Amino acid sequence: MSQTLADDLPDGSGTKALRVWLKSSGYARRLLLGESGDPWADGAAKYLSFFSQARGLLRADVAEVDLGDLFRSWVHRHPALRADMASKKRVTYPLRRMLEEEGPRQLLDEVTEAVAANLQAQVPMVLVMPAPGAWLAEAQQMVDRPAEVDDDAVEDAAMYMADFLRCVSARPVGGLLLEEGASPGPATRYSPILNAAKHYRWAVVGRDVAPESAAVFDATIGPNANAEGRDVSLDLFGQGTLPDIGSGQFAFTEIPVGHAPEAVLDAIAQLRG
Repeated sequence: MSQTLADDLPDGSGTKALRVWLKSSGYARRLLLGESGDPWADGAAKYLSFFSQARGLLRADVAEVDLGDLFRSWVHRHPALRADMASKKRVTYPLRRMLEEEGPRQLLDEVTEAVAANLQAQVPMVLVMPAPGAWLAEAQQMVDRPAEVDDDAVEDAAMYMADFLRCVSARPVGGLLLEEGASPGPATRYSPILNAAKHYRWAVVGRDVAPESAAVFDATIGPNANAEGRDVSLDLFGQGTLPDIGSGQFAFTEIPVGHAPEAVLDAIAQLRG
């Protein structure tokens, strides 16, 4: 493995290192910290302790740092920020105000520094974010507004997200994962993020993207057979039959939050073959 995701993405040669990508933050949080546990609540040292324990349990080929979880935690613990996010009526304002907050930027910088030191370049560190339209909608729902999303607002959201990413531009981030919601947005509107990632030499992976948007990403994750990252979550944890994973693909699975640890370890062993 390398610390750069682009170097590990399968290319059809069968020689690349990435074979299994696990999304496990919800499961690990419940298992290690309890139902109401929050790894972000007490600073970078507490987060690193959580991260290293979770990594020791699962040994994934990718180390995720979930920015959606970071901001859900921060907004929940800082009601004044939530009130400020609701103070202007513009559709984009809740997300813009949330991403401008200095506290999460500083915490993320400290966390990525600590996580990178812990990983020692053994696997890539990937920042996980909702895609611009999905995060735009979530920020509005945080302040009890109906989710309103249009193409222009999505492009503005992408600009705010690209600006936010500058806070870790000096850290050895390996790549980004953008996760779409139920209605995938037009990824042509994501140019600010894609351009920033290219400048920082980060690979960008899209999860559950619209088929017509796949080409703008370095790789995509989804249940369809032609995705570079084959999402086998339903097959692995729903008693289905695992599909074949080609030499140009890797397996992706999101571990159910409430799954029993023994069953999770058995499922991962099955996935690794």
